Amino acid sequence: MSGYDVVIVGSGPVGTAIARELADLDPALRLLVLDAGPVLGPEPGGHVKNIADADARAAAVATVTGTRTPPGATPPRPGTALIGAPAMPNAATATNVGGMGAHWTCACPRPGDDEIPDFVDPAAFGTALTRAEELLHVTTHAFDRAPLTPTVRKLLGERFDQPGRRPVGPMPMAVTVGADGSPHWTGPAVIAGDLWRRPGVTLLPGTLARRVLMEDGRRATGVEVADTATGAVRRISARAVVVAGDALRTPRLLWASGVRPAALGRYLNDQPQVMAAALLDDPGVPDASPAGTAIVPLSGVSWVPYAADRPFHGQVMQLDASPVPLDPGVTVRPGQVVGLGWFCRKQLSPDDRVWFDDGDLDEHGMPAIRLEYRLTAADHAAIAAATTEIKAAAAALGRPLDEPFVMPAGSSLHYQGTTRMGPADDGTSVCDATGRVWGTGNLYVGGNNVIPTATACNPTLTAVAFGVMSARALQARLRAEEGS
Repeated sequence: MSGYDVVIVGSGPVGTAIARELADLDPALRLLVLDAGPVLGPEPGGHVKNIADADARAAAVATVTGTRTPPGATPPRPGTALIGAPAMPNAATATNVGGMGAHWTCACPRPGDDEIPDFVDPAAFGTALTRAEELLHVTTHAFDRAPLTPTVRKLLGERFDQPGRRPVGPMPMAVTVGADGSPHWTGPAVIAGDLWRRPGVTLLPGTLARRVLMEDGRRATGVEVADTATGAVRRISARAVVVAGDALRTPRLLWASGVRPAALGRYLNDQPQVMAAALLDDPGVPDASPAGTAIVPLSGVSWVPYAADRPFHGQVMQLDASPVPLDPGVTVRPGQVVGLGWFCRKQLSPDDRVWFDDGDLDEHGMPAIRLEYRLTAADHAAIAAATTEIKAAAAALGRPLDEPFVMPAGSSLHYQGTTRMGPADDGTSVCDATGRVWGTGNLYVGGNNVIPTATACNPTLTAVAFGVMSARALQARLRAEEGS
């Protein structure tokens, strides 16, 4: 067995951030990052929106887009494949270097109020959030040049701003803006920087982790992996293992490895999503849209923040000129239609869960993913309130287009909670506040799945911040072992 100091399973935003932080803290560490999928585009973990050639971009995304659409589901988003779970028909995963971070919308709001776990040290978490924003290149100025942004923000602010709440403002975005105003979208390649060129750091695509190798059930000694092209299986030794796949496949790997705490896979949290569209009054929108794949920079991306007494998170972003049916004869200029998405806080329950069918194994010996998920009376009430609010927001912006609608479960792709952290090993959590799995000395988990709270905001920034905290705790543990 070849050996490393740390093996990290998953090259998405959190897995890459953990690797980057470990390498920055201790350049001598030997790190291996595994991903079951291929590299898309010219750089490992690059955001597909940054692939300039449209044909090349479409071809890259097509290689990892699923073709199956089960009953009750909408077709998978480009770059994802649907799981096929009746209880959550739009549940999907991304299998490529960079994970969902190669396809995401790059929204990075900070969590607020009770979205933040009360057992996490506020100062340490605040520092980690700042570091996460640095790694992701988060800015609130990505769309400063968008001519309709002031109008959109003014109208939303007049409708929703209240004392004691965070005001409507620009959505913090993981975007680097060029001198000409063009955006470069943050994929894990941006988080990595020069990481994959550093000595001692290896990225291995096309390699599926089948098992975490455990000694006496308490200490990870490495991973068993399979080459996804050939099926060849081998073992890799490590001083520590971090599993940062996603909220569905991270608990599956732990299950397959015999690491099965009571809360594993439970408290699955998807954010119910209400959508609407509005036709802005036309105050002189340009006739032509700029070329490229980014959001056309006319109305930008605006944010209606979450509050504990208003348990929704709203984002308003520009759609293409004709994404929704319009009345015959209506002429729409580019940038005139905006989409509104309200994400609702989901009531947490241990009965919402992902579990694994050992009687249905794939070609690599991994059990099939099954989902159990339902909306409670409180969830339906939240959705109804969000629907009322999004109608008001659409009316404030201009002319609402059709009625708001609720997306099928799983549409948010913001799945959380399945390896949730907690303050104590009491059966309701899988790991501690550093991501270390209870009862183990050197097995860590990372990703949206560690977030233990009912949230409405986009979870990537929060998850990367927790990943930063995990990397710092793990590096300190490895250093302590060396000195003992």
